[in-house]
Amino acid sequence: MVKGRLGAGLLAMVLALTIGLMAAGPARAGSAAEIDRDVDAALTSMFASVPGTRELAAQSKGVLVFPSIVKAGFLFGAQYGEGALRERGKTAGYYSSAAASYGLQAGVQSFGYVLFLMSNSAINYLNTSGGFELGVGPSIVVLDTGTARALTTTTMQNDIYAVIFDQRGLMAGMGLQGSKISRMNR
Repeated sequence: MVKGRLGAGLLAMVLALTIGLMAAGPARAGSAAEIDRDVDAALTSMFASVPGTRELAAQSKGVLVFPSIVKAGFLFGAQYGEGALRERGKTAGYYSSAAASYGLQAGVQSFGYVLFLMSNSAINYLNTSGGFELGVGPSIVVLDTGTARALTTTTMQNDIYAVIFDQRGLMAGMGLQGSKISRMNR
């Protein structure tokens, strides 16, 4: 009996937190200056903590940075964050990243991620697609710390490399997920 109440209470707490975070997503929309400040801080943090990423950024045609993505769910989940595309060190546009998922999952997590766009075709796809869906367009390789360190100009063969960093919180489980990146007017 107590175990059932504890489970129901935990379920209610996670559900309330999930709904609150999902509802707060658009309300946290940042100004261009706020997004640029957060992107600068995220790049500094990633360059310091993930070896090889500074060199990867130097080789890329563009760097799409999402400093903070908040993900929450219990069976149904959602995630949202805002970021900027940097080309030659300057902001070329602002983007949002949103995803929904369904499956065996529970928890709340925040993280940042960077997409290194290595070719002009990857930049063109981002700018002309009307919404970049991860896993649908150009090939994307998710790098871990060791792989990022080992990349050289002769081993880089994909259009986009992704690095996830600064993970906090706990999200457990499996699920189907679709993530879409859309241009924002700022």
